[in-house]
Amino acid sequence: MACLVRGALRGAAAGAAGTTALNGVTYLDMALRGRPGSDTPEETVRALSDKTGIPVPGEGDEQDNRVSGLGPLTGLAAGVGTGALLGMVTAAGWRPGRAVTAALATAGAMLGSNGPMTALGITDPRAWPVSSWISDLVPHAAYGAVTAAVLYGLDH
Repeated sequence: MACLVRGALRGAAAGAAGTTALNGVTYLDMALRGRPGSDTPEETVRALSDKTGIPVPGEGDEQDNRVSGLGPLTGLAAGVGTGALLGMVTAAGWRPGRAVTAALATAGAMLGSNGPMTALGITDPRAWPVSSWISDLVPHAAYGAVTAAVLYGLDH
């Protein structure tokens, strides 16, 4: 049990590093192409609030500001959570190598961020143009590569 907890903590640290890489690549892309940030994380928070009946506290600007803060936190949770799961799996003995770990981290982060948005009807990846897939895949691949590298480094 202690081994799994240590693995989860190593994985969470790796996921946090990967999330930083994902954010860096995303912001660099925004700066280079002049594109706006996505409002889908905030839309997800609002949709989850509506679905669960748990209101975001406050009214007007105060509530909007909370939603603006909660949106990016969902991405942090997905990134750190994916890393923690990978850390637990490796602590349990499955060590597929860096490339496979990077691919799994990439897929896990994409599922963790896009899955809820898709399930809530906020986006439909099947309708995305290639440019949107690339804009989504590249930062997640950076997440996967960094998460795998850090997890491997902490493990050895």
